[in-house]
Amino acid sequence: MRTFIAIELSDEIKTALAQTQSHLKYSNADVKWVDKDNIHLTLKFLGEIDEAKCMHIKSILDDIARSVKPFEISLKDTGAFPDMDHPRVVWVGLDKGAVESTELAAKIDEELSKIRFDKELRPFAAHLTIGRVRSPKNKQALKEKAANYIPQFTNPQLISSIILFKSQLTPTGSIYTKLHEAKF
Repeated sequence: MRTFIAIELSDEIKTALAQTQSHLKYSNADVKWVDKDNIHLTLKFLGEIDEAKCMHIKSILDDIARSVKPFEISLKDTGAFPDMDHPRVVWVGLDKGAVESTELAAKIDEELSKIRFDKELRPFAAHLTIGRVRSPKNKQALKEKAANYIPQFTNPQLISSIILFKSQLTPTGSIYTKLHEAKF
């Protein structure tokens, strides 16, 4: 099964992200927007694992969670990877919780490397993917919409768990199923 580890977002934050998407859609850029219910903060993509490895990962996540204190996240700005001049992924960044999320992702990366998961080559960037750019069509308009948008973001969300998700790819989009929640 295809899996990843993430932080689940509140409905309030998902609604704010959907409003951001709605604003950016006016650019008419060729972007596949992520369904608001599928937006999450990915800490580590695992890829294909079997049931035995899944049980081991659940145990590791529980151990990590016991060493983490709950923290808050809040939303900050809008941008793109690798940058707004060459956008491939459109994101919203974190303000509160960026440092804690980065530290948590590093712990997960370190512990899972002990059971033969490759360590991440790129540094972790605390972000929420809200869209994937399919072509350069109207990318300048997208850049301008993002640069001139002051998001109406929400109250901070208290984060008190990490979740192991199964990801099933379908023609209509990904379906995420919660396999395990490790509470702090």
